[in-house]
Amino acid sequence: MSEKLVLTYREAELVDIPDLIALLVDDELGKLREDASIPLNSCYRSALEHIEADPNNQLIIAQNRQQLIGMLQLTFIPYLTHMGSWRCLIEGVRIHKDYRGQGLGTRLFEWAIERAEERGCALVQLTSDKRRHEAIRFYEGLGFKASHEGFKLRLSSD
Repeated sequence: MSEKLVLTYREAELVDIPDLIALLVDDELGKLREDASIPLNSCYRSALEHIEADPNNQLIIAQNRQQLIGMLQLTFIPYLTHMGSWRCLIEGVRIHKDYRGQGLGTRLFEWAIERAEERGCALVQLTSDKRRHEAIRFYEGLGFKASHEGFKLRLSSD
């Protein structure tokens, strides 16, 4: 990509779902947990509708001109701890493989952190699968610290 990136950010819309799913399945871990079959699984539409209806959730798209090239989800969470402060959880981060290594991820995170500050958050947090070594180095390079051990419990969807 030799052209200059012209980045814009916006909230995802239902029409974006196929491109978002394509980003999610375009890695070894995503292939195992997402469903890229056509027609698309209706659970994705339902999830986006719930995100859109929740004022504390935003699914954000990064675009170069009109091409979707990145995404992340912001969730704003009120806490009783830390004197009742708010946190911003960043999840579902993906950058299109053709645009990696050009600083897009850094720019997307800078934008997301500004949104957290505008919302009065005292902390930005995220999780990353321990097998994503490059992603972990990227987050550390942005100043994130692996200060806590995270745990997840997968629940049956049946």
